[in-house]
Amino acid sequence: MAVNLSRWLKRATFLSPRRRIEWFPPFRLMGVKVVELEDDWQRVVLRLPLTALSRNMGGSMFGGYQAAIADPIAPIACAKQFPGHAVWTRALALEFDLPGNSDLELRFAFDETLKATIREELEREGRSTPWFEYGLYRKDGQRCTRVRCRVAIRPAGYRGRA
Repeated sequence: MAVNLSRWLKRATFLSPRRRIEWFPPFRLMGVKVVELEDDWQRVVLRLPLTALSRNMGGSMFGGYQAAIADPIAPIACAKQFPGHAVWTRALALEFDLPGNSDLELRFAFDETLKATIREELEREGRSTPWFEYGLYRKDGQRCTRVRCRVAIRPAGYRGRA
């Protein structure tokens, strides 16, 4: 019987939410550390270290590492804010404005106005597909990567259109 580590971590109540994130297999391999995590995922800050494996030939962070840490954050936050819905990343776009030449911090904050809009759409239409914007920041505090993530929030059991 194959072990689904992600499913096991979700049920491992003896681990703190911070540890569950850090032990999520892709994050564990990348060395991700939780800097800040609010219980409802209103605000999330994660550190992605620049290592020999994550450094490209130019000396900065591979874009794939940045995409891998950015991808699940907005959907997980939506799942926490709107329980009972199916949630996934619909689209992900990264703009690399500056080299990620240090450890990077992913900084995500759930905007209250956007949350209200999503809630209204879910009540009116039963679904929502909002855009989120957040970023990855270098040690000097400058945003090096702009992240835009579109999240699909659908009724529980949603299977898509036939």
